[in-house]
Amino acid sequence: MRLFLLIAALVAAPLIAAPRPAHRPAPHHPVQRTSPAAPRGPVNWVRTFAATPEGGVRMGNPNAPVKLIEYGSRLCPYCARFHAESMATLRGTYVASGKVSYEFRDFPVHGALDLAPILIGHCVSTANYFPLLDQMMAAQPQILAHEEDVVHQVQALRPATPTLTAIAFAEKLDLIGFMAKRGMPAARTRACLSSRAGFNALAKRADDADRLYQVRGTPTFIVNGKVADGVGDWAALEPVLKAAGA
Repeated sequence: MRLFLLIAALVAAPLIAAPRPAHRPAPHHPVQRTSPAAPRGPVNWVRTFAATPEGGVRMGNPNAPVKLIEYGSRLCPYCARFHAESMATLRGTYVASGKVSYEFRDFPVHGALDLAPILIGHCVSTANYFPLLDQMMAAQPQILAHEEDVVHQVQALRPATPTLTAIAFAEKLDLIGFMAKRGMPAARTRACLSSRAGFNALAKRADDADRLYQVRGTPTFIVNGKVADGVGDWAALEPVLKAAGA
């Protein structure tokens, strides 16, 4: 019952518009539909993915001495800035070395506004999770181009059920079209947005984030099980990873 109450609270809560720091959009590329092959020689940790019991997806060595978790939102400009600034080094150097694993866990920091991108983001294979995450982060300026108008329109919906709210945001932010360009039929996207199991998983992740780490904003970073207090960008996070043994 607690899960459904949390979902209802997300829909009923005021819709928080995402703040907009300067951000340079990147070009769109189709999601690569590849399956990890059996490793030959050194393991390519950047291409090693696993869904975690906590509902995230991990990239890298599962036995890495430094385990990094990011609680983020696909519509959070600060998360997008972190991804733009950090991923070449974080993945290309630290994850590739086998010393750091990187897990992303979706967190609905904007309330109902985040429902659709989270549900869609978990509707692809584990191998396609990070490519789609990267593309959503890069496409934020386009996705949120008419955010204020969209929020007002969705707020006027009656009845405002979780499913109708998620579908309305997906339609008005053109996330259904966004996914169609990446090979997901509209019917499949709508099914993901209507999935009771998807809403249950989303609510449980949000509940666990609060219970385990008292997550209140994004990005929030967890390094070896501890919240990295006051860390919100790559310049502040990299020294924490080094101090932990990266």
